[in-house]
Amino acid sequence: MAFKGVLDDAKITAALEECKKPESFCHKKFFGTCGLSAKSPADVKAAFDIIDQDKSGFIEEDELKLFLQTFKAGARSLTDTETKNLLKAGDTDNDGKIGADDVSSTTLSNEKKIMMIVNVARFCSCLKYQFCLL
Repeated sequence: MAFKGVLDDAKITAALEECKKPESFCHKKFFGTCGLSAKSPADVKAAFDIIDQDKSGFIEEDELKLFLQTFKAGARSLTDTETKNLLKAGDTDNDGKIGADDVSSTTLSNEKKIMMIVNVARFCSCLKYQFCLL
């Protein structure tokens, strides 16, 4: 599988099984089951690079349609509705495509996001800068 060294094959298989039927794909459940939500930002970036088939630095709608197939050849394509929902969830800056920064915020668990914020705050504090969360 393309994700060897990044994700466990058994978890990918389980995640794909959960969304085997059309209109059953839920990105939060999929990322949790395959283990991507618990991965480090570096691993999330590695996964992004695999999904970004044309290596444009972005995951566009046509790549999202084939999203499940990047995890396993022969997996189904996402429906138009599932594709649009995944794009909407992942496109945090509303530019019509998903960049690496968008993916990190979509896939990382809340606990990891909080730890990243805490680490950034500590770093900024060490530099004697004020850190403000909006």
